[in-house]
Amino acid sequence: MIQTAAIAFATFFATIGPIDVAAMFTAITSNSKPAHRRAMAIKGTLVATGILVAFALIGEALLAYLGISLAALRTAGGILLLLISIDMVFARSSGGVSTTADESQEAKAKADISVFPLATPLIAGPGAMGAAILLIANTQGRFVLQLMVIAAMLAVLLITFLALIGASYLQKLLGVTGLHVVTRVFGVLLAALAVQFIFDGISQSGLFTALGTTLV
Repeated sequence: MIQTAAIAFATFFATIGPIDVAAMFTAITSNSKPAHRRAMAIKGTLVATGILVAFALIGEALLAYLGISLAALRTAGGILLLLISIDMVFARSSGGVSTTADESQEAKAKADISVFPLATPLIAGPGAMGAAILLIANTQGRFVLQLMVIAAMLAVLLITFLALIGASYLQKLLGVTGLHVVTRVFGVLLAALAVQFIFDGISQSGLFTALGTTLV
């Protein structure tokens, strides 16, 4: 149970990236008043929480309706997380955990960025959504483990909110180098977890068993 919570926490921390989100939030809202920034941080975090909880609760049922197996989800999710982790290790911007250049440009012209791009894709991006479905699927229907995954998600979202509130202070404290160090550490952890997801997905797909039977 503790292992499930730890893996979920590390995965969500890496895919959401509270520190990266805070840095981007600071850049986009540099001309906003403190009260307005705080209001956007609250609204953005609440909207993102709703999105990720919804994906965690109904994501697996949606996949079943679409005819997508858990093995396929684990493999595809692992590949997506691996690509994100590579960008994290090399401190590059990724559309999976941040905004694209066009999205950032559009956000600068908006007075309220709480829903876009803060809630999504900055906080609830493709990586975090995929991780929510994948981690819940890995609990194999055990309610206690599902609660642990959601609790870990909420903990990271709380950290994200606190980082948004103190974004300017956090950026001054850590600096660019400090931000990149934290990002790279979690990127390495996410890469290892992503490869494990890929291995598990391929193993559970029965692909090698089918090939072995055909060859025999």
